[in-house]
Formats: sequence, C-alpha cells, structure tokens
Amino acid sequence: MSLEQFKTRVLPVKDKLYRFALRFLKDEDDARDVVQEVLIKVWNKRDGMNQLENMEAWCMRITRNVSLDRLKSKHSKYTDPMREGFDVSGGENETPYRAAEMSDMMKNIGSFIEALPEKQRQVIQLRDVEGYSYKEISDILEIDMNQVKVNLFRARKAVKESLLNINAYGLG
Repeated sequence: MSLEQFKTRVLPVKDKLYRFALRFLKDEDDARDVVQEVLIKVWNKRDGMNQLENMEAWCMRITRNVSLDRLKSKHSKYTDPMREGFDVSGGENETPYRAAEMSDMMKNIGSFIEALPEKQRQVIQLRDVEGYSYKEISDILEIDMNQVKVNLFRARKAVKESLLNINAYGLG
C-alpha cells in the first residue's frame, strides 16, 4: 500500500475509529492514543493490505482489540460521546425549551446505552451511530450475523422501553 492509498483508504475512517474507541474507553485522550496506535499498526502492515476486502472493518477490529487491551490494563474515566455522533439541532425552529429537551433526551439515551450489556452496546454503537452493515459488524466483532441482529434488536428494545418509561412516568 502506498502513502496515497493509505490517505484514501485509511485516514478517512479515523473519526469513526475515534468514536468507537471512545465508546470503549470513555476517555478522549486514550481514544486518540488508540487511534494513533491503530494507524501506526496499519501503516506498518501496509505491505499485506492490498488483498484486504474491507479495510474499514479491519481497522475497526484492530481498534476494538487495542481498546480492549487498554481497558484491561487500566480503568478510565467517563466522557459523553453521544453528542459527537449526532446533530441534535432543531434547525431554525429550535426554541431554548426544545434545545434543552433534546439535550436531556440525548443524555438519557447515552446513559441507557451505557447500561446495556457489552455486546449490545458495541452493536448499537456500530450500527446506529457509525452506520455499519450487519456483515461489517459481524466481521468487526467476530460474531455470527444472527448474533448481531439479536443483540441490536435487544439493545434498541431496551433503549426504547427506557425512553417510554421516562416519557410516561417522568423517571430518569
């Protein structure tokens, strides 16, 4: 892989790698370090990259593994990555009340996702925040595609039920 190929195939996904690492590590500096480590690993293995079918999925898998290794070696503090993945502005019709309501809802969704089991949390992050296909998620997490679908269904259902409970009962 040449420098030009690296710039066109790998560097465009660095923001996704960062958000994925941040979801694991909950620390912005650690997530940036992981992405840098991943980019170095990819560059060092560039000679064997031309036969890779899905470079992005492979980079995500490396990010997952490096993030998990880092988690095993130390505990990290929490930062909220939810706002970075979504544009929650209401456009020109947004009122201060609506902006506060959306902000609260995004915080609630973030906390609901954080409360999910690890696999469900990873799958919902990759599918609904990052936009990966079921096949790509299956490759990244190294699990069967049916497990991806089941975990995504359960994660969405849990988040939806939690949102409905807040709206119905004002619980948070």
